[in-house]
Amino acid sequence: MLVRLDNAAVDAALTRLVGWQRESDTLHKTITLPSFAAAVAFVDDVAVVAIGLDHHPDIVIRQRRVTLTMTTHDADGLTELDLDTAAAIDAVVPPAAIVG
Repeated sequence: MLVRLDNAAVDAALTRLVGWQRESDTLHKTITLPSFAAAVAFVDDVAVVAIGLDHHPDIVIRQRRVTLTMTTHDADGLTELDLDTAAAIDAVVPPAAIVG
């Protein structure tokens, strides 16, 4: 069972995650890639991470910009799984990407 984290735990974790921001019970991050094709390739990489962790972000692609949103619906908020998934996604962000 996934346990919803308290505000202090989420805030502490955000100091270790690059570019992720909290909005209510979600984490989100926007990444700009060099091209639409690069954005789609990044989303493919995110899909591999998500499938591996069995936890899937909401993903919006707008041309070269990809916005990811994390939450755990079953816990009605943020859990360690959201933080672990965010960190794993950070590991596949291409060097040419601009975060924010």
